[in-house]
Amino acid sequence: MSEGTMQRRAQRADQSVQRASRLHRVLAGAAAVPLMLIAAGCSSDSGSDSAAKEGSESPAGASASPSPTVEAAAYAKLPEPCAVLSKKTLEELVPEAGKSGKEGNSDDISARASCSWDSLDNNGVKGSQFRWLNVSLLRFESDVTRGAGDQRAQEYYEKQVTDVKAVEGAKNTKAEPLTGTGDQATAVRYDLKKKEGAFKQQTVVVRVENVVVTLDYNGAGLAGDRTPDADDLMKAAKKAAKEAVAAVTEANGTGASAAPGASKSPSKSATSSASPVKKS
Repeated sequence: MSEGTMQRRAQRADQSVQRASRLHRVLAGAAAVPLMLIAAGCSSDSGSDSAAKEGSESPAGASASPSPTVEAAAYAKLPEPCAVLSKKTLEELVPEAGKSGKEGNSDDISARASCSWDSLDNNGVKGSQFRWLNVSLLRFESDVTRGAGDQRAQEYYEKQVTDVKAVEGAKNTKAEPLTGTGDQATAVRYDLKKKEGAFKQQTVVVRVENVVVTLDYNGAGLAGDRTPDADDLMKAAKKAAKEAVAAVTEANGTGASAAPGASKSPSKSATSSASPVKKS
């Protein structure tokens, strides 16, 4: 074999090796393309899942609870306290009281008010008859944190029961539920001995909607005069309490005829927001 022939064969072998090397690189590159596509596809799907998950979440605050509410109180004001009783009633209970009563101090007369009267019928050497009458009015507003007005009034009404029945020095205490006066009503009576004489105390407490009316009425025979009859005093006190309740309903535009006529569940107790007897 000539030297030229050997050189040509060597060149062809070298060219074959180079072509094989190029083909290997092309195949290797082609194989890498699907892997890149698969990786890109996985990345794209992951983003879609994340976006879908984010889209399914509810906006912040969407499930927040609504603000609490409470029913508005039925009565928005109180009557003039010294005008809740008629002239005729005052003449019967406190005949020597004069033309007007003494209004109590209050920083808000639409929520808290009171009026008192006292009467001394002097019979000279035979002694004298003393009477003291007080009407207190307390109105409760509805409040989302403390409850509806009528509920708050009921709680106050019931809370005072223990206090009125536990007056220091009280004797022969008796309590009775009343019907036909407001939504709830209770009357308490007891005897109280003081240096001036023996007092007969009558307390009538009524809740009408979101207002509590407390009427205190007591009498005594002084300087040797006879002690008044407790039954007579209680009868007069009940009548006056019913009249005061009617004044509350009328002041709020509902009229006396709209006042609740009977207690659905009369309280077993009574309350008193004023002192049982006038202090001398």
